[in-house]
Amino acid sequence: MAHCIVPEAEAILDKEFKVLDKGFVRMVDYYGSDQRIVQAARVSYGEGTKTVSQDAALIDYLLRHQHTSPFEQVVFTFHLKMPIFVARQWVRHRTGRMNEVSGRYSIMKDEFYVPESACISRQSKDNKQGRGEAFQADEAEQFRQAFIDSQSSSYRTYAEMTEKGLAREIARIQLPLALYTEFYWQMDLHNLFHFLKLRLESHAQYEIRMYAEQILEIIRTVCPMATDSFLNTVHKAVSFTGEEMEALRDILNGQKNPLSDEKKLKRFNEKIKTGIQL
Repeated sequence: MAHCIVPEAEAILDKEFKVLDKGFVRMVDYYGSDQRIVQAARVSYGEGTKTVSQDAALIDYLLRHQHTSPFEQVVFTFHLKMPIFVARQWVRHRTGRMNEVSGRYSIMKDEFYVPESACISRQSKDNKQGRGEAFQADEAEQFRQAFIDSQSSSYRTYAEMTEKGLAREIARIQLPLALYTEFYWQMDLHNLFHFLKLRLESHAQYEIRMYAEQILEIIRTVCPMATDSFLNTVHKAVSFTGEEMEALRDILNGQKNPLSDEKKLKRFNEKIKTGIQL
């Protein structure tokens, strides 16, 4: 079957979309579209005989019932530039295929991520891996300057080491996680939706969430119906366990919430709160 051309996607192909202070997302290539998904689901060829509304309904049905294989027919390739600490989170999604710039072969660029003042926050008191209250502007600027100074010092030492003939693969040990790296990344739409489900979530780290948001807008140009369905049925949806569903029924019937375990009750209330906010 011929490669499907989507005009909206062609218009942004190879265009860099800025993320953070020095990073970007660039769609290098794509294969398939909404039409490919419905064709795969119906095991048909050509344009088909269904209307757009019927196609959208089918895509929505597939996502709601977790019939995911037709979404694997759509594939994206991105060129990404991001800080190393974000890239190390990225590679946890092992269903993607990637090829990263190598510090063993190349001299790394003097490019480091420095967070904006608004992103410099205290450690969260109730989330061991999250941020809490933001620092005042003057305090945040002191942290920013400390980042800049230490990054400059690290790169200066790295440059001196390589100039003196030290092997690049050893000298790169000196470089911090804030260093920018680049890689090509390919993933099918099914697994990309799983990536976005996790990385668009409000508790995901801010920096990787910014990349996820940009990728979401890019794939919308290729698969607008699938993207809208993902947002409605996955990203903006809340799921409940069987026990939580029983509690909901009791509450709606005017009965007392049967959940007594403190942790279970907390999770249940958080889901209710999230549902209201969505």
